[in-house]
Amino acid sequence: MTSEYYEGEKIVSIDYKNNLFEQAEYDNCRFETCDFSNNKLNNSIFTNCTFVDCNFSLAELSGTTFQQVIFKNCKLLGLQFQQCNTFGLSFTFDNCNIDHASFYQLKIKKTSFKNCQLREVDFSESDLTGSSFHYCDLNQAIFDQTNLEQVDFRDAFNVTLSPNKNKLKKAKFTLINLPGLLTEYDIKIES
Repeated sequence: MTSEYYEGEKIVSIDYKNNLFEQAEYDNCRFETCDFSNNKLNNSIFTNCTFVDCNFSLAELSGTTFQQVIFKNCKLLGLQFQQCNTFGLSFTFDNCNIDHASFYQLKIKKTSFKNCQLREVDFSESDLTGSSFHYCDLNQAIFDQTNLEQVDFRDAFNVTLSPNKNKLKKAKFTLINLPGLLTEYDIKIES
């Protein structure tokens, strides 16, 4: 349980590799150019916070709460988001590198991914209903038993998923996404 509470703080250019991260409750705070990589954020609470140009690569997220959090221009490599506290879990990603992360079994409806690199990200068994992947690279992202109803993939690229193994009702695709939907059938499509 966190004991410290911070509200409306602006935290800039802190390298938590050299400074111990204080596990606390952060409400409406803004973090800029901070390095959380390989650090323990366990059981911290972030509500209505914004992270800009921050590095979270390989940070531990056990019990971490993210509610209405915005990540902009952040590096989030290898994060295990399924370890987060799932109560009220909601975030937005803009121009982030989220390669090798996992959202396994998470309910993250209406999540916005914009201009993100999501290579080899695991979305298995997650619920992404109503989410969007605008201009995102989904190369080798894993969608297995994933609820993708009403998800907008129209601007995404390198999308490969099985229509037989995922829920796709009212999901949006363009013709450039078609080969990735037919990969398992070994069909050749030419223009």
